[in-house]
Amino acid sequence: MSYILGISCMYHNSAAALIKDGEIVCAAEEERFTRKKGDAAFPINAIKRIMDESRLFSADLDAVAFYENTGSKFERILTSTSLTAPKSLPQFLTAVPDWITDKLWIEHKIRRELGYKGSVYYVPHHLSHAASAFYPSPFKEAAILTIDGVGEWAALTRGTGRGSAVEINSSLDYPNSLGLLYSAFTFYTGFKINNGEYKMMGLAPYGKPRFYDTITKELVNIAQDGSFILNQDYFRYTYALKTISPAFEKLFGEKARKNGEPITGFHADVAASIQKVSNEIVLKNAQSLRNETGMKNLVMAGGVALNVTANGLLRSEGIFDDIWIQPAAGDAGGAVGAAAETYYRTSGAERRADGVNDGMKGSLLGYRIPPSSESDRNALKSLGASWVNVAEKDLPAKIAENLAAGKVVGLARGKAEFGPRALGDRSILADCRDAAMLQRLNMKIKFREGFRPFAPIVLEEDASLYFDIKGKSPYMLFTFPVRESRRLPADTAETVHATAALARSDIPSVTHIDYSARIQTVSKEINPFLHKVLTEFKKLTGYGILINTSYNTNEEPIVNTAADAYRCFMRSEIDFAAIGDRWFDKNAQTAAAPKGGW
Repeated sequence: MSYILGISCMYHNSAAALIKDGEIVCAAEEERFTRKKGDAAFPINAIKRIMDESRLFSADLDAVAFYENTGSKFERILTSTSLTAPKSLPQFLTAVPDWITDKLWIEHKIRRELGYKGSVYYVPHHLSHAASAFYPSPFKEAAILTIDGVGEWAALTRGTGRGSAVEINSSLDYPNSLGLLYSAFTFYTGFKINNGEYKMMGLAPYGKPRFYDTITKELVNIAQDGSFILNQDYFRYTYALKTISPAFEKLFGEKARKNGEPITGFHADVAASIQKVSNEIVLKNAQSLRNETGMKNLVMAGGVALNVTANGLLRSEGIFDDIWIQPAAGDAGGAVGAAAETYYRTSGAERRADGVNDGMKGSLLGYRIPPSSESDRNALKSLGASWVNVAEKDLPAKIAENLAAGKVVGLARGKAEFGPRALGDRSILADCRDAAMLQRLNMKIKFREGFRPFAPIVLEEDASLYFDIKGKSPYMLFTFPVRESRRLPADTAETVHATAALARSDIPSVTHIDYSARIQTVSKEINPFLHKVLTEFKKLTGYGILINTSYNTNEEPIVNTAADAYRCFMRSEIDFAAIGDRWFDKNAQTAAAPKGGW
């Protein structure tokens, strides 16, 4: 029996994952435990929880795998800052001491924190991404595409997976990076880098890509094979702590939007333009991969693989017969990839794939809230919580009944999701037939921008009734068009936020302005409880579809524990919460909302 622990940390979204004989057993992000969004710290809390859950000690591990080569990454930082000196001095003085005193000593940290004496392997960053995409995929062989900001040097790689082996065949290296290009526009439109990219992606459909020619003529030169060169006159990330230069702002005619300033049609047009450029780069790389490999299946990872708009377009183009994307496609998923690559490289074991089922187990791999536990009871009582216990067999019908009555229900039970998407175990559910629900959820519960769309969960067997979809989409990683028969004509309003409020279908709160939706199909096999909730809701309303958004408020990590779920419930306008087998009614709570931090 072989146990390998994978670790990713020191940049953002630190995580740990455990693999047993090639099977992913547990995986969790550090932010869920520390309550610091995107926490980059060594994931000691995630590791301890995984080891406790698996009843393992450090001596039981056959290896620990780290998701990048720290020496190569440090070499890139030194090379980049030396080539851009003296402008890079502030960046050098910020980055290098941190590397010399901490980041270069990851093996020492692993041994010290875990009391570990065995083998430690360094797996290159993009090989970790590639391994995280291929090994858990259902395919026996597949082309591999990884795209992110930057690892050691690579920012985009193309490769193949066959049987038990992953091979990277080509790469596009820093400073030419689609992830960094997209992040530059994230900053320019007023959102936070490494956190706000999905906000800009949600804003893009409200605009027109009128700056596409400007971007492709001045900022990025895209070759037919998908490779590209960025014009560094417009960027600062190679030598400064900022991303764009004054020339960037001059090119587009406006200063970068500051947080809190109005979002205008200009910002929507900028977002639409960079989204079109991103789509083109992804599609050209995919077509080149198909031509080079002849393979019919594609797997993807890296932060850019979370761009559901590009993914949806790629799927609709039919370049590949099937596509599978690692649900934790960002750096967190590198922990899975590093462990998997180390396992297959060191063991020589045969990988089994049936072409249908993947190895991510619905991405339900994290901290578990059981139906009932004494520790949860004590934690909830200490917060002044009041509840009634409901038998698990009765809970789906109770949830559905309240959703059908227009209520909002928080759902926290079972194992937490690994990755950025809530997939039913740490979710806020609501009725998507109610056009007003979008604004209510955005403004009163999530406390976020009013233009932001919500995603639907739908019974897998009913998905084609609502959307132009063939097959399944269990991880909320693709957009699909709403069926023509369900669409309503809708114009645009004076502002982006007012436009978002207009109903565009009979499921208005999950229909974006371009009549698309980011879908999660729910199967009885992967999440039987959530499937039952949808089934009960369908019995009451005729609709096997609901809003599913992550159980958290803006700028907070998704809730992890029962106590986290209760705090979020009390600090927002969620009406009811099902936490384990406990049912919480907001009107029945006598305690004030918990104060202080998470």
